[in-house]
Amino acid sequence: MSEAKAGNVAQEKMQKFGRFLSGMVMPNIGAFIAWGLLTALFIPTGWIPNEYLAAAGGPMSKWLIPLLIGYSGGSAIYQHRGGVLGAIATAGIIAGSDIPMFLGAMIVGPFGGWCIKKFDEAFQDKIPTGFEMLINNFSAGILGGILAILAYAIVGPVVSSLNDILRGGVEFIVNLGLIPLVSILVEPAKVLFLNNAINHGVFSPIGIQESQELGKSIFFMIESNPGPGLGVLLAFCLVGKGMAKSSAPGAVIIHFLGGIHEIYFPYILMKPILLLAVIPAGMAGVFTLSVLNGGLIAPASPGSIFAILAMTPKGAYFANIAAVVVATAVSFVIASIFIKASKDDGSSLEEAQQNMQDMKNRGSKRVESDVVVKGSELKKIIYACDAGMGSSAMGASALRNKLKKAGYGYISVTNCAIGNIPSDAQIVVSHEKLADRAIADSPQAEHLFVQDFIKNDVYDIILAKLQNVEAKVEEVTDSKENAVEDETVLKRENIKMCLDTVTKEEAIKMAGELLYKSGYVGKEYINGMLAREQDVSTYMGRGIAIPHGENAVKDTVKKSGIVVLQFPNGVEFGTGKAKLVVGIAGKGDEHLAILANIAIALDEYTDEQLEELFVTKDKEALYNLFTKSND
Repeated sequence: MSEAKAGNVAQEKMQKFGRFLSGMVMPNIGAFIAWGLLTALFIPTGWIPNEYLAAAGGPMSKWLIPLLIGYSGGSAIYQHRGGVLGAIATAGIIAGSDIPMFLGAMIVGPFGGWCIKKFDEAFQDKIPTGFEMLINNFSAGILGGILAILAYAIVGPVVSSLNDILRGGVEFIVNLGLIPLVSILVEPAKVLFLNNAINHGVFSPIGIQESQELGKSIFFMIESNPGPGLGVLLAFCLVGKGMAKSSAPGAVIIHFLGGIHEIYFPYILMKPILLLAVIPAGMAGVFTLSVLNGGLIAPASPGSIFAILAMTPKGAYFANIAAVVVATAVSFVIASIFIKASKDDGSSLEEAQQNMQDMKNRGSKRVESDVVVKGSELKKIIYACDAGMGSSAMGASALRNKLKKAGYGYISVTNCAIGNIPSDAQIVVSHEKLADRAIADSPQAEHLFVQDFIKNDVYDIILAKLQNVEAKVEEVTDSKENAVEDETVLKRENIKMCLDTVTKEEAIKMAGELLYKSGYVGKEYINGMLAREQDVSTYMGRGIAIPHGENAVKDTVKKSGIVVLQFPNGVEFGTGKAKLVVGIAGKGDEHLAILANIAIALDEYTDEQLEELFVTKDKEALYNLFTKSND
């Protein structure tokens, strides 16, 4: 591996690590702010000293914030279940320490999520049907108890010792007056998108401990000081050229008032020599804070001047404002010299912005999923219910075991609560009463809705997607020039067009009567179709319903076939309106082949094309939909 490539890999890993640390802290910044405001107002040196109200802030720093961090870290590894284990482990480490365990929470939170994830992966296929909720709850409780003991007895003391060493090193640097030198590392690291990792992973935990003892901490302003970036942007406003000059005023507002420091990073990337402006500026700002005894009472996130003023304790306003002004002035003077001496006309800013975006996204992978999932692409199925435990766990377990026996064990089938559906879920199975919530939570996925998580057609539909397309289609039809036609399966006269809207039961009866009259089924099959619909909704989504008989009437099927009823205004099926009602009769297991053919056909059509077919008066168009599929 070349040195450049090795450097890129290391940078990607650092950026990923920084995003992970930020993901544990950033969602909980509101708790930091609440704690900071209570402290700033009611401690003895605060604006409104009040010993009674000040006591409300203590539990926040010792328990609430670490627990939130631990939960966020665990859920980042394994969603809600991982978050719960992360919080339990964090409670153990808090109980074994006298200091705020922010660093400890960042360690045991993700570890708790990882432990329960590995446990579930090892045992999910071994849980008997019906015992999912019992085993899931007790496994989390037992494992959580073990983790809490380990955190209390082992991890807590180790982290406390490391914290003492780290604090001793920091105090040594401060006592020598060398703390401004940290800007040599901080300012370039910010431009490489390690700002959150540095601020929330290093400075915030140290700063919170110092703030509890002294009422404020300089560490909250080392990274968040907007002065270095503001000076660079002001220099571009006054002596810049081209696009860089014209865009800088807007960037000033976003950076200084909005607190989005990333806005000035492209200007540095465009002229890396400007690092020689922001580094001295950062050092000057830190030196000013040290001399004037400045600092914040809690993290300023985002790094807006408003956030800094809000987190400034009584008596520190002059020092903090001076640190911002001094850093801005130093950065502005040096940056102006470099920009004025440059021959660049400013046109390279757009390229720098693109490079910045590439750097920010490097190492990450965007997961996209078509709303209609083809069998060859299927990797992740989620069962979702209100609590994400009992019923969905049973359904996921049953489907997982069936797919594994059918040779599709590589497909992940898990369960979760509505609201925690992962973004890479491709198919989501949920109760029909939760349809709106499920779709809103995972619009990227294909949705299947059931009335019962155990008694349903989900396995048949999934298996149909996974079956070999050509082989299954040929079982029911004869191929001809990449098209499939078989008058015995779908006859043109069994396609009924432009029907008036009726009830679901009436539509199913119409389909059953047509199957009966065409010689596909016996008369009893119609009642079997109605009974099936009462147990399990046959609405597939995308405006298609596929009513068919229950197993009790399977022996009344004489031969395989389908009928198609078009209702332009739709028939209400509970979970959606079906505009095409496709009655199915499958001899033996041939219903799988029919489902496969329908799934294949629907995969080839966009939603817009289907909408056209829902109102078309061309029978041949509907015939082609269900009798043709491409290679």
